[in-house]
Amino acid sequence: MAAVKRIKLGSQGLEVSAQGLGCMGMSAFYGPPKPESDMIALIHHAVNTGVTLLDTSDIYGPHTNEILLGKAWKAGGLRERVELKITRK
Repeated sequence: MAAVKRIKLGSQGLEVSAQGLGCMGMSAFYGPPKPESDMIALIHHAVNTGVTLLDTSDIYGPHTNEILLGKAWKAGGLRERVELKITRK
């Protein structure tokens, strides 16, 4: 599998994956919320393939996605091996 391309974001030297993971559908808006274990597995898959940019918003629920991202980051050793960038709107 090819590595995900990395790009500079902005003028401060922040480097992120060219492809990000949009998290809106994980907790709302596209039918009922998805099973938490499935969404954690999806986050892990994205990160394991090179995605370092995750996009969320507090409008997706009262911190629902932020809590989910925290659980995924803590589980599976992501915190120890990957520097993620999380954007919020």
